[in-house]
This record gives sequence, C-alpha cells and structure tokens, in this order.
Amino acid sequence: MNLDPDNNQPLQVVLPYLTADIPGIGGSIKTIPADFVVEEIPQYEFCGSGTHVYAFMQKKNMSTQDLIDLVARQLDKKKFDIGYAGRKDARAITRQWISVEHIDPDAIKELESRNLKILDITRHTNKLKVGHLQGNKFTIRLRNFNTPVENALTRVEEILGVLTSKGVPNYFGPQRFGYRGDSYLLGRAIVKNDPKAFFDTLLGRPELDPQDEFIKARILYEQGEYEAALYEWNSAFGDNRKMLKTLIHKKGDLQKAFRRYDRRSAKLMVSAWQSELFNRVLAKRIDRIDTLLDGDVAYKHDNGACFSVENAAIEQPRCKAFDISPTGPLVGDRMMRLTGPAGDIENPLLDELDLNESDWTRLSKQGGVGGRRPLRFRPKNAKIATGTDEHSEYLELHFDLPSGCYATVLLREITKQDN
Repeated sequence: MNLDPDNNQPLQVVLPYLTADIPGIGGSIKTIPADFVVEEIPQYEFCGSGTHVYAFMQKKNMSTQDLIDLVARQLDKKKFDIGYAGRKDARAITRQWISVEHIDPDAIKELESRNLKILDITRHTNKLKVGHLQGNKFTIRLRNFNTPVENALTRVEEILGVLTSKGVPNYFGPQRFGYRGDSYLLGRAIVKNDPKAFFDTLLGRPELDPQDEFIKARILYEQGEYEAALYEWNSAFGDNRKMLKTLIHKKGDLQKAFRRYDRRSAKLMVSAWQSELFNRVLAKRIDRIDTLLDGDVAYKHDNGACFSVENAAIEQPRCKAFDISPTGPLVGDRMMRLTGPAGDIENPLLDELDLNESDWTRLSKQGGVGGRRPLRFRPKNAKIATGTDEHSEYLELHFDLPSGCYATVLLREITKQDN
C-alpha cells in the first residue's frame, strides 16, 4: 500500500481503465441539468393500499437530502419519517420515490414548485427504505468531445461493446470520497481511533488540494488558530464548523472532541474507507474481472448470493455468461476471505490494514458489517444517439444500471477522464 511520506497515511489508488487501449472521447457532462437524467427502478411493485403514501418526484438541481429536508419541513414531519430508496445527484434531473406515513396525498401535491414535480402518487403497506431499489435508468448527454462526432460515436460503440461483454469495473465512484477525495482517510482514522489523523484530515492538510477554496481555513487550523479558521468555513460545511466549535469548546482536547462526531457522518466515512479498499483490490484484478480463480468468492447476479469457488474451470462458463462474477472485499465481520490464487492477490492488501480486535469492534459499531461486492456490472438496454441543440452537438447515452453501481464509472471509460 502506497503511503504519504509526510504522515504515513495511505494514498488513494489510481484506478486503471478496462478499455485503456481504446482512446476516450473526452467531453463534459452536466453542461446543463437536463444533460443528466436518472430515474429509479423500484425493487417491487406498490400494492396501491396501506398507510404509507408513495410519491414519485422529479427534482432539478436538488440533492436527495435537500428533498428530505423540504418534505419534512413542509409536512411537519421528522426527517426520519421520510422514506427513500437511494441518494441521487444534485446537479441533474432526477426522478425518485419517497414515502410518508399517515399523510393526505393532497398535502404532498402542494409541494410542487419550479424545481419539484409530482409525477405519481400511490400507497403501500411499508415504509420505503434505503436499498429498496432494483436499479436506475440513465439518459446522459456528452458534449465538447475531443474528436468529430462520427469518430466519437465509433469509439463509444467499441467501448460499450467491451463493457457489455466483459463488464464495467464496479469501482466506487469519486462522489463516494467527498469533494477532496479524502473521506476514506477519515474513515480509517475512525476505525483506528486516531483523533489527530481525523482532525488533521477534516480541518487541515492543505497540501491534499492546493486549489481547495478553504485553503486559508486549513492553514489557520494547522497554525492552531481554531477560532479564526471557523469563520473561513461557510455554512454548507456543517461537519467542519461543528467539529471546530467542539474542538474550541473542549480547549483543544482531540480525544474529547472526537467523541462528539456525528454518528451518521462517521458511518459514511467508514463506508468510504471500505470502498477505497475495494477499489484497490479491483485495480489489482482489472485485467481479469471476467475470470474466476480458485479460491474466489463468486456473486450470483440473479439473487445476490455468494459462494466459494473450489474449481474455477468448472464455474468459468457461468462467469462468461455473466451469471456470476468474482468479488472484492467490503471489510467487516461478514466478509468471506479468499483462498488459493485469488487470496494471493487480495489477502496481502487486507493484511496491510493491520486491524486489531478493538478496530474490528469499532468497525462493527459504525455499521461496517462487511460482505462481498461483484468486481463488475453489466449495463442493460444500452443505446447511443447523436444530436444537436441550442447548446452544442452531443452524444446521448441510454442505459440501465443495477442498484449501487455508478454511472460515472461507465462514463469514465468512455471519456478517459476522472473529473
């Protein structure tokens, strides 16, 4: 594992492309919100009766959390009372279901505004929960590509051919790791109970991103000027401000302030740490994401179950047919360890985590139960079209992805860009 020589912190792995031999088309997404449209595919049909009102909402330039805050405030409900299946990008047009129990459907209809439309209302017998999602439909327009549209179309068709056959690398996308890409370091500090590493990463370390708009705040923190640093963070960065205030209140006692960190935020950071390790393992196996090895744990795409692979040659035809796939680790008690040749690749990276019994206990308390995640996914119903509007020429991509898979990872293979 590569370490930052300045503070012995692990550096985020550079993610290789599966289609590295095919040039990307460059380009940009989300030039306008309508360039990125995502619609949820529910996990089950809603029965039409019950105490829970389900509303299918289309929002523009609004995150899922913004939507939950709005609905809770307008309907005089607690945020916990608002059910949802998954989080959606803010800068986009997104369509997703929410649920609210014991509410008049007409009250939900009154929430409509210029950026929020109610597309459907029904009922069901239970609250909508995170994970109650089969997948998402995407319609994405790419603009400003680096080659004429005819060449761009040919390249995208070739890349999609490989991705549909071998699978898309199931990396966790950059949005998993925060705006500086450092949330996995916060998760590691939480698991290892390292308050100094936690606060230094959250509030300091200006060298991680010299272009950070809060560079002055980070420098002031490192100089011990906590109160001056506080005024350099704006209200959108609530965690940073809250922890600075806590540090001031606790007179610089890192351990006492560390205990006050928001539990929900801590779980997200620990999840990011698990995700970065998964990406690290996947990067090691990028050339063989469609190949099983003896000792692998395989994932069944029809039901999500996993099983140990004793004879890879026997199971490989099922892998080639995309019925099953090799998996990577989500560190936790439920994670099955690999053996044999597969374990020779993965286990050294797990051993480098150097987790002791206390670390495992903290990981469990933060919801990091662990498991296995497939190394690849297959886009369905993929189509490509070209067009022109008042903004520019574009390539329009249509595809469906399973729940938990990132469209940005697929787009990354097409554009050969990380931003």
